[in-house]
Amino acid sequence: MKAAKPVPPGFHTITPHLIVKGGEKAITFYKKAFGAREGDPGCIFRMPDGKIGHAELWIGDSAFMLADESPDWGAFSPQTKGGGSVCIHLYVPDVDKTYAQAVAAGATSTMPVADMPWGDRYGKLKDPFGHEWSIGTHKEDLTPEELDKRMQAAMSGGGCK
Repeated sequence: MKAAKPVPPGFHTITPHLIVKGGEKAITFYKKAFGAREGDPGCIFRMPDGKIGHAELWIGDSAFMLADESPDWGAFSPQTKGGGSVCIHLYVPDVDKTYAQAVAAGATSTMPVADMPWGDRYGKLKDPFGHEWSIGTHKEDLTPEELDKRMQAAMSGGGCK
């Protein structure tokens, strides 16, 4: 047997693992909202009761994992916990299009898309399973001085760009 690499091929060192209520519905939502696709065949494991024990999905060049909540394993969804404490950031080529697509698929707008002082066009959503997402398209590369000037203006009431 060939020695495995510590990070599987194609993965990054940090990979989100979402716990949801309604795994099948979540997979359908992420496909519609963000163009997610399933990993290699066999990357979705269903438990005997039909719940998702593990799923591997990809958006762009990044994987994320998903499972139905399982109280016996201490795995609870944000819906059961009354909210989450993590925001998943997604960079896309067209934030306005992806944001509208996610809302149409069932996400709730929590911060409309706008130009931000750090050079991104950016907005925030909550998915139907309680997870928060920020979505952005990087528009400008700024020097540290330009970023500092813009952030100071934004924090002093000057607004975003």
